[in-house]
Amino acid sequence: MRILLAEDDHLLGDGLRAGLLQLGFQVDWVRDGPAAERELRANPYAAAVLDLTLPGKDGLHVLAAVRQARVDLPVLVLTARDAVTDRIRGLDVGADDYVVKPVDLQELAARLRALVRRSHGQPQGCLSAHDVVLDPAARAVRKGGEAVTLATREFDLLYTLMLNAGRVLSREQLERQLYSWGREVESNTIEVHVHRLRRKLGNALIQTVRGVGYMLMRSSDPS
Repeated sequence: MRILLAEDDHLLGDGLRAGLLQLGFQVDWVRDGPAAERELRANPYAAAVLDLTLPGKDGLHVLAAVRQARVDLPVLVLTARDAVTDRIRGLDVGADDYVVKPVDLQELAARLRALVRRSHGQPQGCLSAHDVVLDPAARAVRKGGEAVTLATREFDLLYTLMLNAGRVLSREQLERQLYSWGREVESNTIEVHVHRLRRKLGNALIQTVRGVGYMLMRSSDPS
């Protein structure tokens, strides 16, 4: 799950980025408002963590601008401003959640997972398709009740496909969700991961749409 972190405090930003990486997120980190707005307009992030006191352009103005541009992604506001009026203003401008510093890393991760699930119409904690169940918090997968061991990128790919069940995703879309800045991606990387997932979970789960991309079949979809 690729997210944008907009935080100008170097110590806090570095800690949040490192911690979220350990919890399975791919994190692009920017340190000012104009950079945050530019990235949010240009890239299909799963979610954003947005500080309000950014240099160059206040976080609320960044949020208002991207919402006016119809950028539709969950935004969690992270700020030291704890007045009720500040929280109300942030939510009214377009924030989906609001966390006051200092923040617990596990809580932040849980809130991000919940926001992403809901944005994809998936309110439940675990995702399922056919006999495969994925637990995002535990980063665990079971098939027919039996645990299945997946590599990090295999899990991330399955998670992305399950969030978008029934929707065809191109290789480029999948790469942009799975890899953050500066990561070299081989041309057949997604194909390799799909092959390994099929070997572990069965061929019927992920459908290839020739010339377009891949789709995870919903449980009710015909095979």
